[in-house]
Amino acid sequence: MKRPRLCLLFFGSLISVYTSWAQSQKATEGKKVSNMDSIQQLQEVVVTATRSEHQLGALPMPVTVVSGKQIQKMGSLRLNDVLQEQTGLMPVTNHGNGIQIQGFDPDYTLILVDGEPLIGRTSGTLELSRVAVGNIKQIEIVKGPASSLYGSEALAGVINIITEKPEGLKGSLKGRYGTNETIDLTGDFSYKYRKLGVYAFVNRYHTGGYDFTPAEYGNTVDPFTNYTYNTKLTYDFSEKVKLSLSGRYFTESQTSASVISLEGASDTISGTGKVTDWNINPTLTVKFASRFKTNFRLYASRYHTSSLLSYEKDNSVYDETFFTQTFLRPEVIAEFSPAKKQTITFGGGGTSESVYATRYTSKKHFSTVYGLSQYEWLVNKDLTLIAGGRFDHHSLYGGQISPKLSGQYEILPWLAFRASLGTGFKAPDFRQVYLNFTNSTVGYSVFGIEEQKAGIDTYEALGQIARYLVDSTLLNQTGRLKAERSVAYNAGFKITPIPRVMGNINFFRNNIQNLINTRPLAEKTNGQYIYGYQNISRAVMQGIETDWTCQLNKHLSVSAGYQLLYAYDQDVLDQIAEGKIYIRDPKTLKTSRMKKSQYGGLLNRSRHSGNVKFFYEDSKTGISGSLRGIYRGKYGLTDTDGNGALNEGDEYVKGYMLWNIAMAKTFRKMLIVQAGIDNLFNFQNTAQITTIPGRIVYASLQFVLAKNQ
Repeated sequence: MKRPRLCLLFFGSLISVYTSWAQSQKATEGKKVSNMDSIQQLQEVVVTATRSEHQLGALPMPVTVVSGKQIQKMGSLRLNDVLQEQTGLMPVTNHGNGIQIQGFDPDYTLILVDGEPLIGRTSGTLELSRVAVGNIKQIEIVKGPASSLYGSEALAGVINIITEKPEGLKGSLKGRYGTNETIDLTGDFSYKYRKLGVYAFVNRYHTGGYDFTPAEYGNTVDPFTNYTYNTKLTYDFSEKVKLSLSGRYFTESQTSASVISLEGASDTISGTGKVTDWNINPTLTVKFASRFKTNFRLYASRYHTSSLLSYEKDNSVYDETFFTQTFLRPEVIAEFSPAKKQTITFGGGGTSESVYATRYTSKKHFSTVYGLSQYEWLVNKDLTLIAGGRFDHHSLYGGQISPKLSGQYEILPWLAFRASLGTGFKAPDFRQVYLNFTNSTVGYSVFGIEEQKAGIDTYEALGQIARYLVDSTLLNQTGRLKAERSVAYNAGFKITPIPRVMGNINFFRNNIQNLINTRPLAEKTNGQYIYGYQNISRAVMQGIETDWTCQLNKHLSVSAGYQLLYAYDQDVLDQIAEGKIYIRDPKTLKTSRMKKSQYGGLLNRSRHSGNVKFFYEDSKTGISGSLRGIYRGKYGLTDTDGNGALNEGDEYVKGYMLWNIAMAKTFRKMLIVQAGIDNLFNFQNTAQITTIPGRIVYASLQFVLAKNQ
């Protein structure tokens, strides 16, 4: 664990060298040299980190902003495509396409649309491909625990998708066709006149799927079609009273076909699945005085899936499932400025959440009430401090307090130090408590902690337990999982050493208690496993993250990012130190005590990852484009030898590098033609078949009409 310390010394040396160099440059350059591109990026307005508007450069915590203009240059269609190209965000495939932040699984990152949560985590991972990007104004990514503002599910961070709002009179139509019969059609319309504003967005996305194993029956990914509808209405009663009403509706249908084997015989099954997701969000903003503003928000959402699989030989039902989740949240947030350089944010609300599904024995319900406060103080032109906290009372897990303190100090005009200390928590979700699921095709089972005893007893009575993988006496002891908690430290520098160059360096460490992990409990006589959930008492995720941007000239910019991550179970390290964990040499079959240097950390975490991106834009010729490279180092996939510690004898996925390219031409500011290739060199990875589907070639045509008022 010495590498982060060595890197700290290294970066400290770089900073001292830059200090003396930049001061000499400043004397000669004076105010003549403009750093407009770096300044413009620092002045981007974000709201997610503090729940109030701030310039990006003034925030004392690591925040990444991806603009809609940049998304357009990338040629991306879905949210997961955009996020997996950002530094420190790793794509994860687990019952959906999700994202890791600072080593945390997708379960721990809160996904918001205009400040309100998306629901529908059937297995912990929120399917990010549900979100179209055609109406995104910008994406704000806050890394590190944000429970002090957003409560549970924000233990790793927050990703907030800010959508377009009514502006003037404008609209667009766009169509794209690509590999795998992918067809994307998008249209939007915006109108704002005096007090009334209207915005509407519609998207249709279809793919024919693809198949990496043509010799076998069925597709790797089956064909599906989805539709997204967004509307936003605004009405300004006066300068002090404003109302907005936004809504989103999403629907998807998919057909599937596969082969199952039961008792030595094979049958083909096929069927359809459907997803619907809607939400509505009225917001009333009242400015009672020049220094006092209040937002009254109500958010309601419903997510539903259903599937029906039948035998092809006689159309009899093989399996029928459904999942329904509802979510309701009223909230009041006030912002008060007692002095010119001070802001107090406070408020509260409550959530009511329920799940009814075939995987649960009955309808389940959670509720939470919460209150939050935050104090921001611009002490002087160089020092900014933010302190806040939130109290949540969960219907099943009681009270949780989540404080946070952060600050930024400008050491030099081009160098600022920022640091934050905060806690986060995550209450166990529905599946970890109440899940009762057996995969009828493969044959494995998963039980929540409250269903574990009954499930194990049922299979024991049927004589279907081949062996226990944990102490069988512990399986008959039901008990609630503990809520997960994290204490996080972030410290780093914001650097603009020379004109047109801007960088960020962030050191992070997350100490997690009671991390909930899936574990095999027993092996069935059919060779499959029964899984349950347990708390890992201590886990650590730490590392370094850095991002740099350079505007080479007025047309071309380049950026690069890198993350070094150490993620490990502290209990496993202790057991290794005590000589309690052994590994077996696959060649000699001899066993030996495991050394700390042989421990690979937590599964599915890459030690090294990074990216490099080139963006080009010439407004005079109308030509723009991008070339992006994304690297992910090797990571452990399976604890093959079953000793509870990842080592070189286990299964690893090799590291890889992906290259994406896109070029566009704009004609008379009205017609945009774009073509591109994702995964230029056709890399394929069987461990990530849904996030890396091979080479994708596409072309699109967009017609834009805009009239400012």
